[in-house]
Amino acid sequence: MKRGRTGLKSKCQTFPTHEERTKRLKLNQGPPSFTLGLTEDWGNLPHHVVLQIFQHLSLVDRARASSVCRRWNDVFHTPDLWRRFEFELNQPATSYLRSTHPDLIQQIIKKHAQHLQYVSFKVDSCTESAEAACDILSQLVNCTIKTLGLISTARPSFMDAHFVSALTVVFVNSKSLSSIKIDDTPVDDPSLKVLVANNSDTLKLLKMSSCPHVSPAGILCVADQCHGLRELALNYHLLSDELLLALSSERHVHLEHLRIDVVSENPSQTHFHTIKKSSWEALVRHSPKVNIVMYFFLYEEEFEPFFREETPVTHLYFGRAVSKEMLGRIGLNCPRLVELVVCANGLEPLDEELIRIAERCKSLTAIGLGECEVTCSGFVEFVKMCGGRLTQLSIMEEVLIPDSTYNMEQIHSEVSKHLGRIWFPDMMPTW
Repeated sequence: MKRGRTGLKSKCQTFPTHEERTKRLKLNQGPPSFTLGLTEDWGNLPHHVVLQIFQHLSLVDRARASSVCRRWNDVFHTPDLWRRFEFELNQPATSYLRSTHPDLIQQIIKKHAQHLQYVSFKVDSCTESAEAACDILSQLVNCTIKTLGLISTARPSFMDAHFVSALTVVFVNSKSLSSIKIDDTPVDDPSLKVLVANNSDTLKLLKMSSCPHVSPAGILCVADQCHGLRELALNYHLLSDELLLALSSERHVHLEHLRIDVVSENPSQTHFHTIKKSSWEALVRHSPKVNIVMYFFLYEEEFEPFFREETPVTHLYFGRAVSKEMLGRIGLNCPRLVELVVCANGLEPLDEELIRIAERCKSLTAIGLGECEVTCSGFVEFVKMCGGRLTQLSIMEEVLIPDSTYNMEQIHSEVSKHLGRIWFPDMMPTW
């Protein structure tokens, strides 16, 4: 019996205790690795690892994760985590988009306003959402914002006088604004002057869309004072000869990107002025590598003032139908053209216009055609003239008209031969 008990005891000792298992695990682990052991504590993850994880979480998930342990809560309040933030202000009754909870907004403003540097607002059409954005803006008095974005997901939005005063507060207190994007706002010339007075040395990017209270004089003030401005986006009604000359002055840095939206919402009721050829030439002499991008949303009868003289545009996008005459002018007067997208045209083939563009626009590398017509022979000739420089060729299948030389079965092999790669027409638009 004694011997039996001893045997039983020895058998029981073959099962290690918790401490022994932990010790063996540590001995068998060898050098450190990224694999977590069975007894690893997630709360002991390195600070920089948790910070990296938090940066990929939504605000709600980040707040939930911060309640796991004290260490994760400390990471949650790290200034690096609050330098970039997007406020989503939407009303459930009018928007399907997720909205930032008001309690979280107040926590952010209370504890992290001084850390915010890259801030954007997404606001729906409700007055309540716009007012909430204004209230937040007016409280950002202790931060040094570098990037500010005000994006309206639906019209009307931000149409409140309170907005201008709130935005002015940001302009006054942020002495290092480098990037601003504002859409559908009542920002006006006086608020732009405040912006210039406090951020002229740092502003490098300004994008403005649908800002009816800004005049050409207001945007000219920005160009005159902000000599470091490298990117500018605006509506065509703000573009002027004086603005282009200001951007071409010796004190101004080389402009890299100029985007111009040419929009008409009421046919035949909008007057479009003409920019002098000499003003365009001055800009290109000063900034020879500048990209000039123009988006057109006009009716055919409204294209009259455009491209009558040489224009150094590099990227052209037509969101509505454009006439053969207009495309012919582009071939004659847009020698710097790099990309052309035409969403629609009439029922007449565009062979001559495309061939002219291939002849004159030696930098053309991308073209997209939607509801247009081109004969297969004309299209092959266009591709042959452009050759391998066409890195993007997006043509709808119904655009191509078979003729006596090529049918639809032959067109892809012939075009592929001239491009130096396999090509097929698109079944749907890719632009």
